Amino acid sequence: MKNKKEFGDIVLFLALAFGISWTTGFVIFLTGGLVNSPEIIKGSGVTLALILLASVYMWGPAIAHIILRIVKKISWRDANLKLNFKAGWPFWITGWLAPGLLTLFGTGIFFLVFPEFFDPKLTLIAEQLKMSAGNNGPIQPFNFMIMQILLALFAAPLLNLLATFGEEFGWRGFLVPALAKYDRKKALILSGLIWGLWHWPVILMGHNYGLNYPGYPWPGLLLTLWVFISFGVLFGWLALKAGSVWPAVFAHGSLNGTAAIGLLFIKGNYSTLLGPTPAGLIGCLPFTLFAIIVLFTTKENTAAVS
Repeated sequence: MKNKKEFGDIVLFLALAFGISWTTGFVIFLTGGLVNSPEIIKGSGVTLALILLASVYMWGPAIAHIILRIVKKISWRDANLKLNFKAGWPFWITGWLAPGLLTLFGTGIFFLVFPEFFDPKLTLIAEQLKMSAGNNGPIQPFNFMIMQILLALFAAPLLNLLATFGEEFGWRGFLVPALAKYDRKKALILSGLIWGLWHWPVILMGHNYGLNYPGYPWPGLLLTLWVFISFGVLFGWLALKAGSVWPAVFAHGSLNGTAAIGLLFIKGNYSTLLGPTPAGLIGCLPFTLFAIIVLFTTKENTAAVS
């Protein structure tokens, strides 16, 4: 590290981000975990775990970033909140569209490898639509699928803005630029690794992979590191190249909005560790390939940090 002060800022940020989020995760665990969390209002489906995840756990990195700047009196001018759209617009567009397209590619690869899990009739969706249609007649499953994909690709980045900003303002708004001052490639990898590790408490409680896969919980924990390094390289690269956190915020929103597209086509007893979502090993392959390309083409004097 260049100096002790900058290293200390990074350590304090990580201590705050992990402390806030992991303490919240422990509270969720003590109150029933993700599976048995009590509902805030009976019949609403809104659980204590959902509220704590959305409002505290996922916002832990942003809260840590804010506290750090206030306590250490760090200027907000380098908080990466500038839009920089004029110079960074290609990365805004990439952030908006790339995660959704990479998710679709990963879904396609999963079903090519495991065609037995592909349901072209969308049976599950058809049954759910029929139950919810009432007397108006069910929406055609194919039409519903097209609407869901289009909505996820083009609207999800904006619809998920508030939810994804909590993570991105911490990881890509502070951590990546701070680490990138020393080595940009290592910063992208290390920040993704840290991001994956930060998810471990919710992975232990069944997030992404459930609780019943072979070897639980180690395959899920280790796969989480790989997956989030792949995501993190993409998101960090977008933030550095644009000199703004916002392309990463939208990319994260796109990923969250499109991640479940493959579940529209699924049938049978498939493995969540493999796909079809991008949290699975096969579903994540396009993101991993993209990350490898980014790492091999990133030069130390090309990223813009502002």
